[in-house]
Amino acid sequence: MKNLFYILIIMCSFMCLVSCKTIKNFFNPLGEETSKTYSTTNKTLEQNTAENTTKKNSLLPDSYDDNGIFSEYYEKAYRRLNTMSLEEKVGQLFLARCPIDGAIDMIKDYKIGGFVLFGRDFENKTLDEVKDTIKSYQDAANIPLIISTDEEGGNVVRVSKNPALSDHIFQSPQDLFLLGGLSKIEDDSLEKANLLYKLGINMNLAPVADVSENPEDFIYYRTFGKNADETKDYVTTVVKASQSQNVSNTLKHFPGYGNNVDTHTGISIDDRPYESFENSDFIPFIAGIKEGVHSILVSHNIVNCMDDSYPSSLSPKVHNILRDKLNFTGVIMTDDLDMDAIKLYTSGEHPAVQAVLAGNDMIIITDVAEGYSEVLLAVMNEKIPKELINRAAFRILSLKYAKKMI
Repeated sequence: MKNLFYILIIMCSFMCLVSCKTIKNFFNPLGEETSKTYSTTNKTLEQNTAENTTKKNSLLPDSYDDNGIFSEYYEKAYRRLNTMSLEEKVGQLFLARCPIDGAIDMIKDYKIGGFVLFGRDFENKTLDEVKDTIKSYQDAANIPLIISTDEEGGNVVRVSKNPALSDHIFQSPQDLFLLGGLSKIEDDSLEKANLLYKLGINMNLAPVADVSENPEDFIYYRTFGKNADETKDYVTTVVKASQSQNVSNTLKHFPGYGNNVDTHTGISIDDRPYESFENSDFIPFIAGIKEGVHSILVSHNIVNCMDDSYPSSLSPKVHNILRDKLNFTGVIMTDDLDMDAIKLYTSGEHPAVQAVLAGNDMIIITDVAEGYSEVLLAVMNEKIPKELINRAAFRILSLKYAKKMI
């Protein structure tokens, strides 16, 4: 009898368990595991919906979103771009040699993107005079200006030649390295950037990223003077130090100067095979790109293995290599279009028009009035697609937003 009693208790307990499970499944017909999956899926759907909503609220076209170095500021740049006239967009493409007279008028008339300052712009001036002059340029501009100069050190210095601005002339990278290796290079880059920033200069057209180990080369004394791997370390050191002080760097002279002649006075033709660029010249540029360098300047050399018809600065093929193979998303600019090397290779077009068609974002030029007029006319005549102007102005605006200039 006692055994029968125990058996009844066990059966009742089992029936209760089954009933509870049945009731639970009644209210959760998907089952426990399925319910968890459903919950996770629901969260994913909510996230996707939120992302899609954000995308719908974004004006930025997918074609502009290259996840580039300034991508955090693309949305702001694109919104600003859409408020600008064609004339304002074209003006942003010009990095003008600062005129002796009429700089304020140039800013107002052509809405230029910025100035390049040369030795004459600093000669016999006090620090306050330079600061006040640059401030007057910025005050005249609707969109803040890139103010640049070539303060490489050694043979090419603009600012530190003036003892009222610097107590010493900045030394060449080769001399600095002999004095204290890359640590000395870093200290020099920080000091240089701090001086430029104090004056109101926000871009240094340096360092020279060309590879040259031969003192007979025209470019040798402006370079690090060592092989590609050592030049890579030099470039990385300079870019990291300078841009930490909010002074942008410009690597030059892409695709690599090699042993070519001076393009200020004539054309330079480079017959080296493409492999020599891949194995040497490109290496410092790739290092600078990985470090986040803001801009790269393209030389006037004709590099036959890339384009035997046009100087690199005017060659779409060379620019495509920089964009597509080296994955550079920053601002590309020409070397000075008033150099002699450029004059015979423009296919009847103005050099500035050819430069835009090649893929440059900024054009270094002295005669802004003519260059601006020719580019604007070429856009109106549909020789230059408006989209090329938009993309160039967009990159320049993105840079300016990234530097907190706007």
